[in-house]
Amino acid sequence: MPAAAAQGGLSRPGAHSAAGASMAGSWRAKAQAGGMLLALLGWVSSCVTTFVPLWKSLNLDLNELEVWTMGLWQVCIAREEGVVECRAHGSFLALPPELRVSRLLMCLSNGLGLLGALLAAPGLEGWTPCEDKPGLKRRLLLAGGAAFGTAGMATLAPVSWVAYNTVLDFWDNTVPDIVPRWEFGEATFLGWFAGAFLAAGGLLLACSARATRAPTPPVPACRQPPARGHHPLPKPADLVI
Repeated sequence: MPAAAAQGGLSRPGAHSAAGASMAGSWRAKAQAGGMLLALLGWVSSCVTTFVPLWKSLNLDLNELEVWTMGLWQVCIAREEGVVECRAHGSFLALPPELRVSRLLMCLSNGLGLLGALLAAPGLEGWTPCEDKPGLKRRLLLAGGAAFGTAGMATLAPVSWVAYNTVLDFWDNTVPDIVPRWEFGEATFLGWFAGAFLAAGGLLLACSARATRAPTPPVPACRQPPARGHHPLPKPADLVI
């Protein structure tokens, strides 16, 4: 009876450690799945923000049937009949500084988002090709999370810069009130959400990689002491004839 109790007491720490490892693995898998989903959603939104001509909008008081919109690549006019006419910007050097820098940063963000997806995917839990290399999976997750986070910063910076200049131009007292003012477009808000999703997804992936540990070898079972009152049998060499 004491021996059985001793065996039960010795088995409890192993059971607790196995349950803890299972819970940690489940948390890592959920964090990685959520981070990857957020990052991919942010990357797609960032690509849409880059190419849609909706960074700024302008409503003409003299002609309310027309709505002007501007993006990084073209200017469009939407009329009441449903006709939309777009014209590309004439020259890259003729653009305002914020639009030129925004083009470069948004393209950089799209490239970093794609790179982050390619790096982080093999490091996710359940990816069989790298299952026997936990150190490599951890490094891939860290690199993918860093790429997603950098892509988020590269998205937030140009969108915020263009929004800041739009606010300054809107409240410029040197411009007569009769002159129409540019306002925020839908792509401005989409870009803010895209940058936040990219940064949050990269942070989740990096945190899940930091929590990953290499599997520890199993602890050898302790030898049970002999039961009380039990005497070991003598060896054949110790028998006296």
